[in-house]
Amino acid sequence: MQPDDTAGPRPEAAAGGAVVDLLGALAYGELTAFSRLAGDAELAPSLAEKIALAQVAATELRHYEALAERIEALGGDPQDAMAPFVAPVDAFHDRTAPNDWLEGLVKAYVGDGIAMDFYREVAAFVDTGTRDLVEQVLADEGHTAVVARAVRQAVDRDPRIAGRLALWARRLVGEALSQAQRVAVDRDGLAGLLVGTEHAPGADLAQIGHMFGRIMERHGARMKVLGLAP
Repeated sequence: MQPDDTAGPRPEAAAGGAVVDLLGALAYGELTAFSRLAGDAELAPSLAEKIALAQVAATELRHYEALAERIEALGGDPQDAMAPFVAPVDAFHDRTAPNDWLEGLVKAYVGDGIAMDFYREVAAFVDTGTRDLVEQVLADEGHTAVVARAVRQAVDRDPRIAGRLALWARRLVGEALSQAQRVAVDRDGLAGLLVGTEHAPGADLAQIGHMFGRIMERHGARMKVLGLAP
């Protein structure tokens, strides 16, 4: 299900800092995803899983590079664009440090998925070129199946861990939603994209409610893929 386009993209916002804010948040998210997945690859219990996770990490790095190029094309500096998000994103990862390899995989699949869904929804309000790039970066090219398969196989081998991982996923959902909302509220540009400004209307309360409903629907689908209770 795609984001509501009732309010439509905003060419006015694309000319300002709001789009660079969105791209900066996504770029830092992709950069940290690359770093964490590369670390997870080192902990993989088999060579095949190590290779698969390393390939996923490489995909995240390519996504970062595409976002950085777009920021530069808009006249911004990627490091400056990412800087406001370093502290809050790092704080989120500090609060949700996994205890083992499997928790790290669930975090990569479920926690990051919630955050990315939120930014996909926000991207519904930007110019078409930026929105297309965000959709391209956030599209599931099948690489997340590697993570899901590893978790599913572990649960199949030892069903006792399913409950623990499901509880961990629920905690991640709450933290990820809070994190995404905090980042949006703290940055006027992102908040303006979502709730509107005097120059461009945003989503009304009903639309925002539907937005979070779609995010939770996708979360439920991810949990089913993992074989965990939502």
